Amino acid sequence: MIFVSIVEDNNGVREGLSALVNGTDGFKCVGKYSSCEDALVGIENDMPDVMLMDIGLPGMSGIAGVRLVKSKFPDIKVLMLTVYENNERVFEAICAGADGYLLKTTPPIQLLQAIREIQEGGAAMSPAISRKVLEMFQHSHGKSSEDFDLSEREREVLQHLVQGNSYKVIAETLFVSVHTVHFHIKNIYRKLHVSSKSEAVAVALRHRFVSA
Repeated sequence: MIFVSIVEDNNGVREGLSALVNGTDGFKCVGKYSSCEDALVGIENDMPDVMLMDIGLPGMSGIAGVRLVKSKFPDIKVLMLTVYENNERVFEAICAGADGYLLKTTPPIQLLQAIREIQEGGAAMSPAISRKVLEMFQHSHGKSSEDFDLSEREREVLQHLVQGNSYKVIAETLFVSVHTVHFHIKNIYRKLHVSSKSEAVAVALRHRFVSA
């Protein structure tokens, strides 16, 4: 059972997401909040596995909210669900620690699959969002003066993390075992001085040393 919390100020959208989650085997909505402030209080009692977070919230923004959630509850996976798809918003959300970034127009089946992927270690993104992330790499030329001494294979694995691929997909694409992918990711974390996928992606974006 995957426990899900929803942070969305639009009542209709919030109730619709709750009905979708509760109406699907293997999922349960354990919290519904209209603001980050309420969510930060509520999740202490109703701890979710995955949190669906809007960006444009009254009071504290979703980006500020995900940063606080990750600092207080690092094991909670946060999936941004929003109407925004511009580069600046994507970058801010990833840097804040978001585990995924989907548009609100994402079909219900794909949304549920994204929740599963995040819970299993993936980093789901809508195709439009993935393109935005890749554009950020394509518009940067050359290497940063600090490339962290990543090997070519580690760069390949990091590129897949940026695109939101799960460990299983990375293993299948690179023709290696999932264990080998975990080994490379452990080395990437050590070299980048980070402890999560979102932090690794944020460093890659900030230093612009992964090629598209």
